[in-house]
Amino acid sequence: MAKILIIEDDEEVREYLESVLSRAGYECESACDGKEGVKIFLSDPADLVITDIIMPEKDGIETIMDLRRKNSSLKVIAISGGGRAEPENYLHSAKLLGANRTMKKPFTNEEMLEAIRELLD
Repeated sequence: MAKILIIEDDEEVREYLESVLSRAGYECESACDGKEGVKIFLSDPADLVITDIIMPEKDGIETIMDLRRKNSSLKVIAISGGGRAEPENYLHSAKLLGANRTMKKPFTNEEMLEAIRELLD
């Protein structure tokens, strides 16, 4: 089964995604910010990356750009609940910079699993 790297600073969301994806049969690794996520990806590449946009250390936009430089064919799902601006603004930027899919939090388990299946099939 495919390997997925989850980059999310909110521990509850990160653990929730790991649980849902593991139960669906995916191998999961996780990081609490973009800096750690890129480091993990370089040492043990994943088939798909799910990254939050607003994070400390290195935000999701920078993370997507770094990952794209390393692997232009990598599948990326960007997620955001917003922050100071509407999540759509951040997600639009993520799409322009290489995210294959964007999803506004909250999303359902099925929405996430469907997006993953579409990108990996």
